[in-house]
Amino acid sequence: MSLVPIARRLALDVGKLRFSPPVACTYHPLDYAWAAHRTYLERYARPGVEVFFVGMNPGPFGMVQTGVPFGEVAMVRDFLGINEKIKRPANEHPKRPVQGFDCPRSEVSGRRVWSWVRDRFGSADAFFDRFFVWNWCPLAFVTETGANLTPEKLAAAERPALESLCDAALASAIRVMRPAIVIGFGGFATTRIRNAIGEDGPRVGTVLHPSPASPAANRGWAPAVERDLTKLGVVLPALSTIQENSGVATRP
Repeated sequence: MSLVPIARRLALDVGKLRFSPPVACTYHPLDYAWAAHRTYLERYARPGVEVFFVGMNPGPFGMVQTGVPFGEVAMVRDFLGINEKIKRPANEHPKRPVQGFDCPRSEVSGRRVWSWVRDRFGSADAFFDRFFVWNWCPLAFVTETGANLTPEKLAAAERPALESLCDAALASAIRVMRPAIVIGFGGFATTRIRNAIGEDGPRVGTVLHPSPASPAANRGWAPAVERDLTKLGVVLPALSTIQENSGVATRP
């Protein structure tokens, strides 16, 4: 079994939800950027991984543009080797247009994550042989002013339906991928992991979120995440092995 039908079902289910203010626009990259997301899943989701990372939801200059979790444009195109045509969503905020791989903005969180992967693992294949990255919620929310709104700031009455669907999809994805440990990028993602899998699933851990809103991440996210992973017992490749692994992944 692959993650594709799980993501497709999730996309259809969350696409039926409607959100009230402060949400002005809802972006659904598993709809308009499905081709890129499907390529990401088919190419890189390899059951039996050691670590299953979980992020929160798409960023405006990352997955909103490319359909890939933490999907900073240049890293998705040049490192992950994904460059699919991105459609336009039905409802865009004028301050947050979807330009796909033509977007000139760089998402800090995504650049931090995938630059660390490149620098530490050398190739996408070397990383995805042991790791995978999934976003708990596939929707992005924008306020009337164009500000990004995170899921925990949605209207209280609208959160349970979204949480139920996203938790169920996460639990299904974890069953498919069979990781030794599931790790949240930050406390919110870790809480959703625990809600999704309960007490009987794999081990759960947390690493620092790469957001520029985090002072700790701004002081050096890559060294911090490596310290967190080491404490969780995750062994990273020695830097001396990177040269032989360098390059864009070539697996189909």
